[in-house]
This record gives sequence, structure tokens and C-alpha cells, in this order.
Amino acid sequence: MPNPATTLTSSLLQQIHQTIITCERCPRLRDYCRGLAETRRRAYQDQTYWSRPVPGFGDPKARVLILGLAPGAHGANRTGRPFTGDGSGNFMYPVLHDLGFANRPLAVSRDDGLKLRHAWIASVVRCAPPGDKPLPQEVRNCSPHLAAEIGALPKVRVVVCLGKIAWDGYLAHLLHTGLITRRSSYTFTHGAEYILPNGLHLLGSYHPSLRNTNTGRLDRTMLTRVFLRARELAGLAM
Repeated sequence: MPNPATTLTSSLLQQIHQTIITCERCPRLRDYCRGLAETRRRAYQDQTYWSRPVPGFGDPKARVLILGLAPGAHGANRTGRPFTGDGSGNFMYPVLHDLGFANRPLAVSRDDGLKLRHAWIASVVRCAPPGDKPLPQEVRNCSPHLAAEIGALPKVRVVVCLGKIAWDGYLAHLLHTGLITRRSSYTFTHGAEYILPNGLHLLGSYHPSLRNTNTGRLDRTMLTRVFLRARELAGLAM
């Protein structure tokens, strides 16, 4: 028989999903995403862009929450799923697959059969921002979506923030909920690790963007170590 708690969690996440994809709180971002869908990159001229806010996805029983910055202009903004169809995902998903978080090493579309185990992937901003730089108010506008997903994932034990903006966005959530009183106690670096007052573990990693991976600022071994540590802290045996 289905687990009632799991069924309730899945139903709540579906409601949150619908709230996110219909959000119109940030006119600048919505206009930008719609414009990308109209012009399209040459390689994707025959495709229909998602071009709506992108909800998180993964295992409703996730013990590890992975937070990114925002959908890629021609990645998740096109495919409708985080880190799907772009260079960042091409770098990250093979690592997640090797460590048992994903059943496939590649993410190309929403219907490619990719499933996550023990992990949920989301972002602090749900619309692609110009230049990958959301405005502070846009991050604040999106914060209720993050709070809603976090609230619907009761088994999370570890949060992995990919990049400084994701890190700051998550700390803002902790401040808003009163869990922490100041950000200065939590400094972002690659490999940063903190225990939060509620017992959750916070880990930091450089974002797997092409500007980081192509320059060697982040390599596969570095990212693997972060997610291996996340498994360990979440109590997930390899």
C-alpha cells in the first residue's frame, strides 16, 4: 500500500509546482524568458521553449537538497527542468549518477527518464536572469517558492549550495525563518561545511557553470568530494 506520508508530500509538491510555473512576480525576468522563447538559439530553432518559472524536481523523500542559482537561458528555461540541457547539467549529473543520486548520467529533457534518489534539485531564482545576475528584489520575490519546497521535504538532512548566490539565498531563508541571526557566521567557500542550529548540514560548492569548469576552478574530483560528503552526512551508505 502507498505510504500516506509520501502521498501527502507528493501532493503538496505538485501544488507548489503549479504555483511556481504560474508565477508572474518579476516582470523583467518574465519578459526576458519569453523573449528567449521567441528568438531561440540556432541549435534549438525547432524546439518549443518551456519559458516559464522552473520548479524543483527529484525524490520527495530526499535527504539532500541541491540548490543552484537559476535556470539556464537555453538550459532549464528551454527544457523546464533544473540543470537539464546545458553544460552545467552535463558536468553535474554524471557525478550524481556515479554517487547513486541519479539513475542516468545525462539530462536532456523532462521526459528522458532521469530520476533522482535521495536528492531534490531546485534554485533560489526560478526564471532565467539576464547575464545570470538576478536583482536582489527578484531573489526576494522568489523566496516563498524555495520556502514552500523546503517545507514539503521533511527528510532533508543536508543542503548543498552551488555558488555564492544560492548560498546567500539559502541563508536569507534561514534568517527569515529565525533559524540563524546573522549571515556572517556562515562564509561561502568551496567545500564549506557548517552544522545549522536545527541539526541540518550546510555544504558549499562552486557552481558547475562552464565559466568554472572550463577554467579549472571546479573539476570533477572537487564536485565529487562535496557530494560524497553530502551522502555521508545524510546517512546514505554507498
